[in-house]
Amino acid sequence: MATVAKAKQTPQGGVMGTINGVKEWPARFRNYTDGLKREMRMVTWPGREQVQATTAVVLVTVFIFAFYFGVVDYILTYFQNKLYDYFIGR
Repeated sequence: MATVAKAKQTPQGGVMGTINGVKEWPARFRNYTDGLKREMRMVTWPGREQVQATTAVVLVTVFIFAFYFGVVDYILTYFQNKLYDYFIGR
């Protein structure tokens, strides 16, 4: 037969639950900031050269795509206008 562990029941509201929550807030906040500092020490930050290189790649890619979509837009607009002129009878 399997046994089921009973969960510790805590007040979900009311006066005592609110007071305890307020009293525990500084300790919970301190635990959060300590954990955040610990995690930030483990981060490997990119160097200046890597940031400059990836930024250049992004900018070049954006301009290439902008040029490509500009050309496609111009071609589609040209043919759309020709199609309208055909059906209007100009």
